[in-house]
Amino acid sequence: MAAMDREMILADFQACTGIENIDEAITLLEQNNWDLVAAINGIIPQENGIVQSEFVGSETSQDPLYGPAGQPSSSSSASSAFCPIIPSRPIVERQPRMLNFRVEYRDRNVEVVVEDTNTVGAIKQILENELQIPVPQMQLKGWKSTDINDSTVLRSLHLPKNNSLYVLTPDMAQPGSDGPATSQSSALQESLNENFMLIITHREAQRDYSLNFPGTRTVQEVKRNIFDLTNIHVRHQIWEGWPISAEDDSITLAAAGLSYPCHRLTVSKRPSPTQTREQSEECTDVHMVSDSEGDDFEDATEFGVDDGELFGMISSGSKKSPMMPDDAENEGDALLQFTAEFSSRYGDCHPVFFIGSLEAAFQEAFYGKARDRKLLAIYLHHDDSVLTNVFCSQLLCAESIVSYLSQNFITWAWDVTREANRARFLSMCTRHFGSVVAQTIRTHKTDQFPLLLIIMGKRSSNEVLNVIQGNTTVDDLMMRLMNAMEIFAAQQQEDIRDEDERDARERVKREQDEAYRVSLEADRAKREAQEREIAEQVRQEQIRKEQEEEREAIRLSLEQSLPPEPREESSELVSKLRIRTPRGEFFERRFLAGNRLQVVFDFVASKGFPKDEYKLLSTFPRRDVSQFDPTETLLEVKLYPQETLFLEAKE
Repeated sequence: MAAMDREMILADFQACTGIENIDEAITLLEQNNWDLVAAINGIIPQENGIVQSEFVGSETSQDPLYGPAGQPSSSSSASSAFCPIIPSRPIVERQPRMLNFRVEYRDRNVEVVVEDTNTVGAIKQILENELQIPVPQMQLKGWKSTDINDSTVLRSLHLPKNNSLYVLTPDMAQPGSDGPATSQSSALQESLNENFMLIITHREAQRDYSLNFPGTRTVQEVKRNIFDLTNIHVRHQIWEGWPISAEDDSITLAAAGLSYPCHRLTVSKRPSPTQTREQSEECTDVHMVSDSEGDDFEDATEFGVDDGELFGMISSGSKKSPMMPDDAENEGDALLQFTAEFSSRYGDCHPVFFIGSLEAAFQEAFYGKARDRKLLAIYLHHDDSVLTNVFCSQLLCAESIVSYLSQNFITWAWDVTREANRARFLSMCTRHFGSVVAQTIRTHKTDQFPLLLIIMGKRSSNEVLNVIQGNTTVDDLMMRLMNAMEIFAAQQQEDIRDEDERDARERVKREQDEAYRVSLEADRAKREAQEREIAEQVRQEQIRKEQEEEREAIRLSLEQSLPPEPREESSELVSKLRIRTPRGEFFERRFLAGNRLQVVFDFVASKGFPKDEYKLLSTFPRRDVSQFDPTETLLEVKLYPQETLFLEAKE
């Protein structure tokens, strides 16, 4: 199909469907093999399922777009004006579409059919019933768009009728199985959690990009990222190196069959029709463009080629592209252009230029571990110098120089051809090296360029070891680089020793701090144990004191409740009891023979020997008086007229 036909179909499709996103419109057309009617039916289905359309030709008669055999008629290519689609009946409100989803989870495939008015969350609810997986633990992958959540309406995604998705459950353990399906699913699950290193070669710029992508990223997302880096639109990208399984842009890198952990790819720009002509034909066509060839120039925008690029092929031999844009604001972008232009002029064998700001180059070279530090080489390019081409092609791109710089240096470059870029570098130079170095560079004449500055990070300052001018030889350049490395190696060894000593001191300090912390913990635990012991002693003492006070109160109460001791000359019968304590002491008291035993027990308790702790025993015969009925009298238990008793503690 001619490019002009596709452009017309694209314009007609956008006008009919209202889809303004060109990428989305092209994707939908490609899914329907650029069949306009089929694509429109997929987006705006009518009541009868078919949109009837007619093209209005240049003649008064109207020819159908498609004949009986389903092939485009000749009038379709002759029409150049937009032809509206005329429905056979009034267009009714857009009806819901039925979408088919084939969802893969481990060794299972689930078919889901829903209307496009449903949300992504509705699909998850269906899968929850089918797979017995809670919705919060379910990740539904395989969408072509990245901004998807459970509330996203399917219609807003402009999906085709048939779709393939897969479910991830990273928070759920996968059951063991020896079957091949489970093994493949397990491998896919592991790959989704891995990072893939894609080394992508941009053929036109002769530049390699080393990019890390998670396994969940799709092929389409990779291509969009490359568009950001190379400015080659996705539909104009020509790829080499993708596995056969990666032909579907919606497939993830984990399922694409890439080599792990590193996979090489090549991307180039789809040539425009004018670029494919012979050089001699190009020269003629530039001056004399026929009507039939005008379409090619109109199609140039389809391939991302503007008029400047089309005519730049003729003038490229007379004027070089600048190494850097004027007044470059972003140093990383400027160095990307510098590297690409340097490669196009002098080939692929050149030093690896650091992409980033000068401050970032300092960080990379000087502020890591002492063993990992390198010298910084700053290459200052000047297109107006007669020495530039020779220096770049013969010296800077020499294999020995490239290898030595790559191993021992971080190489950063800047183009000082334009005055704005020169002033910006001098400002950076003054800030990092001081005004003396900046003035030295400022005094260099154009014919002394290019310059190679060798910088060494020393303590808290940056020292310029050497300024190498363009009028040198490979041997002299190598000798100067090696001399700088000798100075740097001596300084590096000193820095390594200082760093090792500092690390040793810090290690000892950490060990001392840890020992001190452990000691503090032990002291704290000991102190807490002592405090607990003292508190327990105080508590026990308090209990003991309370018990003693209680016993004393009971003793006094019993002592006060005792009947008065009868006199010896009393007319009543008197029993005299002599009681021996466990400590060998004796105490005596007279009782009336008619007193009950309880009076004797109360008397003994009033002396500090309660009945529940001590036994009251008689000698001959040996009896446990404390076991007698306390209501019996002394006379009844034969403790009259006198008796010697002794107290014995109960076990």
